[in-house]
Amino acid sequence: MLGEPYRWRMIMARMRQKSERVPKPMQSTFDAITTLTGRVCQEHLDEEYGQLARQAAAALCRKRPSPLSNGRTSSWACGIIYALGFVNFLFDSSREPYISAGELCQAFGVSTSTGSARSRDVRQALKMSQFDANWCLPSSIPENALIWMLEVDGIIVDVRWMSRQIQEIAYEQGLIPYIPADREGDEAI
Repeated sequence: MLGEPYRWRMIMARMRQKSERVPKPMQSTFDAITTLTGRVCQEHLDEEYGQLARQAAAALCRKRPSPLSNGRTSSWACGIIYALGFVNFLFDSSREPYISAGELCQAFGVSTSTGSARSRDVRQALKMSQFDANWCLPSSIPENALIWMLEVDGIIVDVRWMSRQIQEIAYEQGLIPYIPADREGDEAI
């Protein structure tokens, strides 16, 4: 098979499957946090942020011990959206959606320092970073070049420039989120 002679290495972490499943003891905490994040996303952001916020809250609920067990629900809800905003450049006024960090924290009724601190806690717990493939808005995936970079036989390549056969192998191995030509509106480079 074509994939065998190549030595593949991911530049970024392998994309993980995300879930909204939570342990029973954490269900009420999850519900309280996602009610708040859902309201703020509906009023100020969009459904993509809402979905990622639910998945991030669930991931935090599954941690042992869960950091969400201590502290105010509104602080954690703000921290989750703030962390996702950090990853996706929410605070950049040239992008849509946009909201300032102060406005975001105000929407949750927490101080900017609290929102920032909880964001740091969330980013550390979930190992988030800017351009993170696992926490990137789905609509931003085509423009996030790092998602498509792979090291093949010691050479860093943008897999979107490779043949479809190579792209299929990379997709089957979970190295890229989808085959670019298969998405309507997305064209391979």
